[in-house]
Amino acid sequence: MKFLAQTPDPIKELFGGITPPAAMNVGGSDPVVGLGKFIAFGINMFILVAGLFLIFYLLMGAFDWITSGGEKEKIVKAQGKITNALIGMVLVFVVLTVFNVLAGNILGIVVPNGNGGFDIKLPTLGQ
Repeated sequence: MKFLAQTPDPIKELFGGITPPAAMNVGGSDPVVGLGKFIAFGINMFILVAGLFLIFYLLMGAFDWITSGGEKEKIVKAQGKITNALIGMVLVFVVLTVFNVLAGNILGIVVPNGNGGFDIKLPTLGQ
């Protein structure tokens, strides 16, 4: 009786030698590399979307302030929007810094790739 853990490649033993389509083959023949690149892409998209929302909300606050016409209540609302946008910017930078220190420097999961970005090297068992 042969156990799954005793086989040289348990994933191929379970699922066979299925290769993904060429457009989806991000990590080559290694699915762990592909998953790492997918997660890195998700983090990059989070940074991009957060930055776009930040700029949009900051500009909305500035526009409200300009069009307030000197009304105290509208100015306070506009200042609140600008303050919230700046707090959001600080929070995004703090979260990314903590993630980079924790996952990059301490755990060694995030690895710079030399193109100005990063790759995620997921830990695996027995390899």
